[in-house]
Amino acid sequence: QVQLVESGGGLVQPGGSLRLSCAASGFNFSHYPMSWVRQAPGKGLEWISGIDSGGGSASYQDFVKGRFAISRDNAKNTVYLQMNSLKPEDTAVYYCNLFYNGVNIRGKGTLVNVSS
Repeated sequence: QVQLVESGGGLVQPGGSLRLSCAASGFNFSHYPMSWVRQAPGKGLEWISGIDSGGGSASYQDFVKGRFAISRDNAKNTVYLQMNSLKPEDTAVYYCNLFYNGVNIRGKGTLVNVSS
């Protein structure tokens, strides 16, 4: 079955960096666009970034442009989110997201806590 497993979160100081990973299995990864979404405490899910199936085209929400970079390695069935210049408002649970057979599928997420 389709499975997404996020990792790489943790506690980081403002201005710091983290690299999130999402390992995918159970589907033909290289055929599907992938995205990252997040949910801050007490708030709803918000889309952050997406990448096409081949990794040649990416898009970002304005509030992460220039700070975050999405990438993928289709040989490893993994999508990444490099996060730089982190701010306290980036604190959230981060999920990778797959739109598959008409349904959004996410893993359990990884917590990013930006705090001094």
